[in-house]
This record gives sequence, structure tokens and C-alpha cells, in this order.
Amino acid sequence: MIDLNFKYSELIEVLSDEAPFTPDIALILGSGLGDFADRIEKLKTISSTSLPGYPPSTIVGHEGKIHFCRYAEKNILIFQGRIHFYEGYQLSQCLIPVFISYKLGIKKIFLTNAAGGVNLNFNSGDLMLITSFNGINIKKELTNFIGVSTIEGKNNFQNFPSVSLNNIIRKAALESNISLKEGVYWFNKGPAYETPAEIQMVGKMGGDAVGMSTAHEAVFAAYLGLETSSVSLITNMAAGISPNKLSHKEVTDTANLAKDKFESLVKNILKLI
Repeated sequence: MIDLNFKYSELIEVLSDEAPFTPDIALILGSGLGDFADRIEKLKTISSTSLPGYPPSTIVGHEGKIHFCRYAEKNILIFQGRIHFYEGYQLSQCLIPVFISYKLGIKKIFLTNAAGGVNLNFNSGDLMLITSFNGINIKKELTNFIGVSTIEGKNNFQNFPSVSLNNIIRKAALESNISLKEGVYWFNKGPAYETPAEIQMVGKMGGDAVGMSTAHEAVFAAYLGLETSSVSLITNMAAGISPNKLSHKEVTDTANLAKDKFESLVKNILKLI
């Protein structure tokens, strides 16, 4: 098992020394959503690759930057890009943003991602509040793999996702006049997109959207006692539903079209927290 306190002690020490403030909330930006970091006041930006042990992101749309930002009288830590399991990294490396947030004393974390729509009532460009994840064993597998017994977490799975944060997100969407879908996020480790047969299975088992991130981050954050909520941007309809061949370009193109709506929602969430 991996002791994250030991593995990333130097990284945390360096980042703590560089931090201009103690953040109130962390925000992890998914594929194509990185522009949000450029729309609010940035007090300090750190390249993640300058931190010891932080692996570089290899995916278009994931800049690999950590921003200390200020908005609506909130101190915000923004991760512009994340590390994916399918890039060849260990799961413990994919959890670095969550672990950093915890070690810097953050109590709330908001995760975003780009996802493929499985629910036939969804359309490209929709936003979906994640109400649950697939895989009842994901908590056990995660804790076994990284050895969270070596971390002083609170094991707060009983409030997962955060009821209070989810309610704030619903209120923010209503006040912003944004239609917010809700549903189950189905995690697939990738890197290949799902086949039409796999998407049929996901739909029959209750999945509303499918993607390759977020689930392990959310579970780990909840274990550590962080209030955790997540929103997916439906950037495409999944294989067998969409008539088009799936591509990362479609993901980023749709994200660019929807970024104003996403920005409006996130800003209102930050005001209400």
C-alpha cells in the first residue's frame, strides 16, 4: 500500500510555502473547461510540473496549472487540468489534486468533467449534477490500493455526495436560469471510448453519463471528510446513441460552446457557498 503522506511530503511542503492564503474551496476543471481559471482574479499560478512528484498531464485541454484565485470573497484553489488513470499513471498519482486540497486545509471540493450522454433525455451541452457513481466496490478497492489507513481521514461516506453542496448547486442553477440535469456517472478507466454494446449495458444498469475521471477523486475526497460535489458537462452522446464517430475534438468543441453557461453556474455556486 502507498502512504501518500510520505510519498508527497516534499510536494506539500513546497506548495504550502508558496500558497498566498488558505483556500476555502478547491475546483478541479475537466476537459475543455480550463478557461474558467482565466475569468476570475488569479493571485498566484504554479505549474504543476514544478512541484516534486507531480506528473505532467498529456491530454489536450488540461494545462497542468494550479491557481490561487479570489472570487466573491472566497479563496479558491483551481486545478486547471487533472491526471487520468488512462494516461498510464498510478491511481495514487491521479488523486494528487484531492490530497493537496486536503493537506492545505480545504473543507469543500467541486469536481467537473466532460462526459458522454447515455440517458436519451440528455443532449450535448447539458450540465448534469452527479447524484451517484457506479461500482459499489470502488470505495473498498480505492482504500485497499492506496492504503488510506495511513491517512488521518474522516471516512465521511455517509454524506456522499454532499447533500448541502448539491443543494447549493441546484439553487445556483435555478438562479442562473440554467437547466440542470441529474444522474449517475459511470466510470470507465479508458483510454478507449465505450462500444455501443457497453453503452447499452451502462444504460440498463442505471448510468446516465459515462466518463474516465472523477469517481475515484470524489470517493477519496469524501473519505478524507471533504464536502464533495461533481457536475458533468455532456459533450457528446455516447457510442451507439450518437451517429457521429466519437473524438476528443468533439469533447473540447462542445465544451467551448458551453463554457459561458458553465462559467455562470460556477460563479453563482461560489457566491452561494
